[in-house]
Amino acid sequence: MAPVLPASAWWSWIAVLAVVLAVGVRPPPRCRGEFTVVVPDTSAAALVDAPQTGFSDRARTDPAEQRAVQEVMAATGNGWAWAIPDVCRGRWHGIECVPDRRDTYHVVSLAFGALSDDTAFPACEAASATLSPAVLALPHLRSLFFYRCFTGNPQPVAALLGRLGPAFRSLVLRQNGHVGPIPAELGNLKELRVLDLHGNQLTSAVPATLQSLSHLQLLDLSYNRLAGPVPRFEFPRLSILDLSHNALQGGVPWSLGQCRSLLKIDLSQNRLTGTIPDALGDLSQLMLLDLSHNALSGPIPAALSRLASLRSLILSDNRMQFSTLPDDFFAGLKALTTLVLSGMGLAGAIPESIGELSELRVLRLDNNQFTGVIPASFRRLERVSELRVDGNRLVGPIPFGKEMMWRLGKKLRVGSNEGLCYDTKQQGLEGVVALAGVADCDSVRSRTTQHLVWSNSTVVSRGGGVYTVTSSAASASRNSGGGTRVETWLVFVCLHLAWFVACNCK
Repeated sequence: MAPVLPASAWWSWIAVLAVVLAVGVRPPPRCRGEFTVVVPDTSAAALVDAPQTGFSDRARTDPAEQRAVQEVMAATGNGWAWAIPDVCRGRWHGIECVPDRRDTYHVVSLAFGALSDDTAFPACEAASATLSPAVLALPHLRSLFFYRCFTGNPQPVAALLGRLGPAFRSLVLRQNGHVGPIPAELGNLKELRVLDLHGNQLTSAVPATLQSLSHLQLLDLSYNRLAGPVPRFEFPRLSILDLSHNALQGGVPWSLGQCRSLLKIDLSQNRLTGTIPDALGDLSQLMLLDLSHNALSGPIPAALSRLASLRSLILSDNRMQFSTLPDDFFAGLKALTTLVLSGMGLAGAIPESIGELSELRVLRLDNNQFTGVIPASFRRLERVSELRVDGNRLVGPIPFGKEMMWRLGKKLRVGSNEGLCYDTKQQGLEGVVALAGVADCDSVRSRTTQHLVWSNSTVVSRGGGVYTVTSSAASASRNSGGGTRVETWLVFVCLHLAWFVACNCK
């Protein structure tokens, strides 16, 4: 029979597992994994009044803490807890204890809410559940975890939580339907490591008092209705910062560059403005940067090219009109697996260095103003499973072989680029499903030739005058063995001269 997870490890396990979820590959569209805590596999037979493994059978729970736990459980709709003779001596899921040297148990962790079929935390009576003030009678408490507990009885985050003892480390109130502002009193929890208020209906600004939580390692306030600026956090131990899906305004604070332990920054789906600060390039451990769906302006700072640990860079839907990227911008980002720059108005050539990202799985460059060709280096993206360059101004042949086309299938999008074509003679067409609207290169060459023939006898008229352009120089070039390229240039020179004359002659 597997032992119950030790109480002292609960808050750290929550933080570690959240980190794993946060920095894993998260290909767009916005797919979010539910918060998951892995607990040991225990059977119903384990829920008996018996000493927890490794503890003295003489140990008993502190009487005041026993009553406090029963009151907290009763307030969540678990009144059956009054019948528990000793909340620490039984293997009760959601109640974690440690003994002191005098064989007295102290409650260090409480967890409520049905995370999944594999967990046995006490469920809450959503229509009537509340947080009992009795929680303050647990001086050794380190962790509180409530998941979908107050959804039928929306209530503010209790300000009394700011009076929890100095041992408190982790507060998770996830998807509970909480309303109103984040209480400023939470800034009194000086030893707090984890603050997770994800998926509620919290409003108002992020309280400035949270800036005093210098030990914070995980801050998740995502999927609420928060407004105001992003605070100037300078937490040296902060690993996870998720403020996404709110209504935050102002700029991305440069102070985040001082949070040198950051692994994840997600400020997506807000109303942020201004430029991306160069200071983010100092976050050598950063693995995910998502600033998408804001109103940030360009250019994309060159400092981001120093983020050698970065796996996911998602900046889509920030209108950085006519910003360009240096050809070697991605040369130092060898760990990238996800690159999403959709809908940003980026211009110029697609950087050749993207083709050197051997770990890349998801590449989205669609709906920009990119010109030129698809870099030939893209052929080396052997692990890519999704590639979008549609909605640009690209020209020339698509450089992918049929094997790559088959592998990508419908995950390859190249449409809405009028100048792109595919060489069916060399690459073949059988099994290719992503070429709707893309012309065959032979037909494009044929149309180009016809256009040039027509151009050799163009009639330009202005103000009643008629000017016929003939390319005797081009004919001489052909007769002397000159190439088509010379002929084409001469045709265009003649066209420009004719237009100049037409515009300046009355």
